[in-house]
Amino acid sequence: MPDGLSTLTEQIARHGGAGVALAAPDRRDQTHAELAAFIESTRSRLRALGIGRGDRVAIVLPNGPEMAAAFVAVAGAATTAPLNPAYRLDEFAFYLEDLRAKAVLVAADESGPIIEAAARTGTAVLHAVVPDGAPAGQFLIEGEPVGPASPDGPATAADVALILHTSGTTSRPKIVPLSHANLAASARHIGATLALGPEDRVLNIMPLFHIHGLVAAVSSSLAAGGSIYATPGFNALRFFAWMEDAKATWVTAVPTMYQALLPRAERNAEVIARHPLRFLRSSSSSLPPQVMQALEETFGCPVIESYGMTEATHQMASNPLPPRPRKPGSVGLAAGPEVTVRDEAGAEVPRGTVGEICIRGPNVTAGYENNPAANEAAFTDGWFRTGDQGYMDEEGYLYITGRLKELINRGGEKIAPREVDEVLMDHPAVAQAVTFAVPHEKLGEEVAAAIVLRPDCDPVPDAPAIRAFVARRLADFKVPRTILFLDEIPKGPTGKLQRIGLAKTLGLA
Repeated sequence: MPDGLSTLTEQIARHGGAGVALAAPDRRDQTHAELAAFIESTRSRLRALGIGRGDRVAIVLPNGPEMAAAFVAVAGAATTAPLNPAYRLDEFAFYLEDLRAKAVLVAADESGPIIEAAARTGTAVLHAVVPDGAPAGQFLIEGEPVGPASPDGPATAADVALILHTSGTTSRPKIVPLSHANLAASARHIGATLALGPEDRVLNIMPLFHIHGLVAAVSSSLAAGGSIYATPGFNALRFFAWMEDAKATWVTAVPTMYQALLPRAERNAEVIARHPLRFLRSSSSSLPPQVMQALEETFGCPVIESYGMTEATHQMASNPLPPRPRKPGSVGLAAGPEVTVRDEAGAEVPRGTVGEICIRGPNVTAGYENNPAANEAAFTDGWFRTGDQGYMDEEGYLYITGRLKELINRGGEKIAPREVDEVLMDHPAVAQAVTFAVPHEKLGEEVAAAIVLRPDCDPVPDAPAIRAFVARRLADFKVPRTILFLDEIPKGPTGKLQRIGLAKTLGLA
């Protein structure tokens, strides 16, 4: 490895000192030296409780500094598996069983369904107790031993540091194991792409049970010697107060979060001026070019759109920082792993030709756990097939045209929903738009769109007016036949607009 550091724990330890590692609203800062010591004390405590390398510890904590610290500290000793605190009883029970979790770490006062799920599955419960006056992220672990004390040392590069599940929108969720080597590589890649250093601080509003927040915000910042301002999660009403307090240099988020911030930015122009950001980063779903332009004008800094997924330990491609060009609509250049576009037979296609995006590199998972069928479908000659469709331009910038599973098949005509989205977003009355498939008796699938209108639009368009607008820009078969006007489009737990399954959610299937 270029920097000789093969685990996230080693990356963090090299920055031990008085520099801030974790900050949070109304909390004392935690330094890198304190965090490195906390990671060591957590390992000792877990070993005393009978948890060794490779044992799986689920984490169900609210967003904030304790969740960020728990992720890196538990990963330094065992295998960490963050879960969405909003899950219901049956969901928690499924994930604890599927993970074969030896213990679950919860807040000191936790009394929700995770406790019943742990009892149902025989999973030990450990409590994170925050002492009075503790710096942001520090806690003690209380609980009964789960077995004899473990003699194991710290985790190694080959050990699985993090386990996450795929979203499971079309099938049973798949387990994605990510090693310390994967995490360390991805942290380096993001740090290099964004030129992160000790002076940088990310204002984190992403959930920390998802790869975006865990790696793009937490891992990359700590590995670069920077810091994280850990909020309780996205809140458009509180964002600018956090911005005032955090004095951050950058933010990473999903497009829907940025779209929610833009209407409030004008009345917070003084905050933005007092605390200029070096850049905004957008990932996890496509950023409409119109939103990118509005963000750059409003915040006065470049917007860096990146492309990531769980199986790649997040980042695969990214637009570069200035002075190199950022291309609206593109997810940028390969930014860590090798990236190629291939046809159905696995052959690389010429620049400008649409195919499936494939990757390989040190940040890519070795394969799904206990799922040979999924691995056979996902890997071809060492290349991981992302399931995303796209192309590269002559300069190597990557463009995503859609998920292969999201393509609408209208009587044999294949329609990329993102193309329709971008046309809809050009309508002056449209604030958000998601195009998706609905069942059709004769054609198999038909084109539909869910739209949120701008609150101040005048005149207010109806469905025929929207269809006429699209028809002037796209072929007739791409024009949505069904248009729904909504106050809010359903989103997933990380704030991403959900295309797959939307027809069923909205009662159209």
